[in-house]
Amino acid sequence: MKTPPFRPRSSLSTEAAIEYRRESERRPVPPLPPRWRETTTKEAPGALIRVAVPNRESAAAWPAPKPLPSGLLPVATFDAAFLPDCLRPWVMDISDRMQCPPDFVATPAMVALAATLGRKIAIRPQRRTDWIEVPNLWGLIVGRPGAMKSPAMTEALKPLHRLEADARKENDDALKAHVLALEFHKLRKDAAKDAARKTLKSGGEAQLDGIECPRAPIARRHIVNDTSYEALGEILADNPNGVLAFRDELVSLLKTLDREEYAAARGFFLTAWNGTSGYTFDRIIRGKTHIEAACLSLLGSTQPGRIAEYMRRAVAGGTGDDGLIQRFGLLVWPDQSPEWKEVDRYPDTAARQTAWATFERFEGLDPNAIGAQRDDYEALPFLRLDDAAQGVFGDWRGKFEKRLRGGDLSPALESHLAKYRKLVPALALINHLADGGTGAVAEEAILRALAFSEYLETHARRAYAAGGEAETAAAKAILSHIRNGDLADGFTARDVHQRDWANLTDRDQVKAGLELLADLDWLAPQTHATGGRPRTTYAINPRAMA
Repeated sequence: MKTPPFRPRSSLSTEAAIEYRRESERRPVPPLPPRWRETTTKEAPGALIRVAVPNRESAAAWPAPKPLPSGLLPVATFDAAFLPDCLRPWVMDISDRMQCPPDFVATPAMVALAATLGRKIAIRPQRRTDWIEVPNLWGLIVGRPGAMKSPAMTEALKPLHRLEADARKENDDALKAHVLALEFHKLRKDAAKDAARKTLKSGGEAQLDGIECPRAPIARRHIVNDTSYEALGEILADNPNGVLAFRDELVSLLKTLDREEYAAARGFFLTAWNGTSGYTFDRIIRGKTHIEAACLSLLGSTQPGRIAEYMRRAVAGGTGDDGLIQRFGLLVWPDQSPEWKEVDRYPDTAARQTAWATFERFEGLDPNAIGAQRDDYEALPFLRLDDAAQGVFGDWRGKFEKRLRGGDLSPALESHLAKYRKLVPALALINHLADGGTGAVAEEAILRALAFSEYLETHARRAYAAGGEAETAAAKAILSHIRNGDLADGFTARDVHQRDWANLTDRDQVKAGLELLADLDWLAPQTHATGGRPRTTYAINPRAMA
């Protein structure tokens, strides 16, 4: 099924809704005679209030309200063929035993594998230019509570956690050796001082050069959870290959980075997505910390309501329009299957061993052993595409760039898809190396990456279109309170917001819901001059009470 193009409304509506608004602006709002009745509310069941009663005689003067939008855009189903051969059986085995969508396992598995590879090797997607991409990835899983997101991610990240545990043990051993080395250093230094003192007493010249203090071992890190961006910067300075930052509830991090006081942290995350740009911290207390090339992989999950609200803010412009959410190339929001079966069996040991061995192989990867190229202008070793893969990539990019410039995409979605210039080559490099490829990246690897990107685009479209779901939820909540008699004709946005109703606690969300209801002729806004700030009230379409 072909996915229709995403079209934003003035902030998030359809073209038809925009036309309805234009028509309503040209059409006078029919007055409603002041008819009232006494009733109670759920909030104060013992108190009587007066509410407007729709005048059925004037209902004919109003247009029929248009249906509120409902439902999410369709998405493509995950295909196991998107994955490298060495990961496929392991991922599908976990998905089957947990009875969760395979997307929930495949996404963290690929992000973790990308983080392990990091800056060990890069890819140059063109034959002659110095365009280079590091294969670190950002992934985001969207699913309802109880959909097995967290258990799936935990299982997929186990190989990376094992590498982290092994590195921690090696570092502990190195620290013990370092303590002994410091003791011997102190003894040698004391002995040298004694010898120098005797030499000086005898009239000779004494020297204490050549006694260097042993350096403390640097801890190899693979994964971090909750850390400040300054501390993350220090970790990256000690780990030039990069690390994976994992946050189970990721939107909370994104909302924190949206705040003005965290602008510097947001800039750091934006820079670290590239994997190629340097970054320097200059702090009075911490001093100077320089990162030659900040390389960060990022992974987390969230719920549909939280991502819909965040997307609504992001596509509206402002702070959220700098491309942070657009960097999550592996954003998946699958449909939950209604089917379920009891699965109680042992894990596929052979599949797990093969997958975990791939992580170990990536951790110890020697670029020279796989035919990596180098030049005098780039410190990173790299691979290019072979002739067949180059032809496939060139054809895809020619059509892709025309789509981006065609004007049919919303600015937010266009920015998201533009990041596929990095995503596709990065996936191709991971596919090629994971299945034991050496030398130039083969055609099969790029074809698999392109198929994966087509699937991911449908999920991205769902996520960006879901920004309208937040305003739809607000509109439905407002309409429900109108029908319950909680809102009288001529109410204001403040009357809605101050009641602290569900889905109506955010002022922007209330405003978006009211605009949508006005767009679709459920309400008619009226602006009143007050001598100060204009006051907007909302007349209720009598047909809204039906």
